[in-house]
Amino acid sequence: MNVIYPLAVPKGRRLCCEVCEAPAERVCTACTVTYYCGVVHQKSDWASIHEKICQLLIPLRTPMPFYNSEEERQHGRQQLQQRQKHLIEFCYTVAQKYLFEGKHEKAVPAALHSLRFRMNVHGLSSVELVPAYLLLSEASLGLGQIVQAEEYLSQAQWTVLKSTECSNATHSLLHRNLGLLYMAKENYKEARYHLANDIYFASTAFGTEDIRTSGGYFHLANIFYTLNKLELADTLYTKVTEIWSNYLNRHYQVLSQSRHQQIDLLGSQFESDTGLDEAQEAEAIRILTSTLTTRESTSNGDPAKTVFVLKTLVMLYYLMMNYSKAQEYATEALTIAKQQLNDQEQNSIQDLLNLISAEGSHPQ
Repeated sequence: MNVIYPLAVPKGRRLCCEVCEAPAERVCTACTVTYYCGVVHQKSDWASIHEKICQLLIPLRTPMPFYNSEEERQHGRQQLQQRQKHLIEFCYTVAQKYLFEGKHEKAVPAALHSLRFRMNVHGLSSVELVPAYLLLSEASLGLGQIVQAEEYLSQAQWTVLKSTECSNATHSLLHRNLGLLYMAKENYKEARYHLANDIYFASTAFGTEDIRTSGGYFHLANIFYTLNKLELADTLYTKVTEIWSNYLNRHYQVLSQSRHQQIDLLGSQFESDTGLDEAQEAEAIRILTSTLTTRESTSNGDPAKTVFVLKTLVMLYYLMMNYSKAQEYATEALTIAKQQLNDQEQNSIQDLLNLISAEGSHPQ
């Protein structure tokens, strides 16, 4: 049974819903330490994050065992904190991935888990809470809940203002989310201001050509495209594509060298990967596919720029080992190249197709 019996709850203990913090009426029977106000929130939490972390919550939410010495007690507390730190990052990455995939409702429970674990580890006023507030703000924007998004952003801003140790990376994320808020409100002047600050802080933290800076360029390009300032938008879309193309090609070169060494040493194939976590892969897919859609929808568009985005997507999916998707984009690029581009471009795309076919034929 999932239902909580009031007489079974110790006197003075208040059980709250994991999602909305309302009085709980149900319990997860798998872990018995997570509570919900009803079936709807139990199902939404399970679909978002609880299924992935259910058993990991048990040692975090049950009383610590009796230890024979202070040394054992300290070790137990350290283990507990390490588990919480792991869940902070895991829940954050899962929520980010949902946001980049456009699954805003599913992102909320995962982001809430990340926020609560951050509060447990770092306290209620730490700047470490800001990334979780920003996730919740972005999810709220995606759900059309602008007032709720503003509340989360206000929490983030206030926390940053009180902190003397806020990193450039956190400032970048804050300005990016403020930019998204003003985009949703169609206040493009304020949106541009905050996205320019996002790019500044991200460039200071990571460099102007880093993939973590590309999001600011991308959102700024979307604003200029919306305002019909197509030349500015075009420049920024090209910049974003170049950043991802350079990153993926550099990573491919490193992997190629490693693969040859691995074959020489072990006689076995070295698996490819992107060097990105799941959220970053989802971000790359969203940015590049959105840029491709824009390129294809622009009248009198430059076919070379469309092919450039397609080739970048080919490399991304190739490194993700999704060879069918890589082949699909490579075939589309080759079709455009045969119609409108020179032999050199056609040959480079054909080389990509040959590479995909060779890798796809290897047993996994």
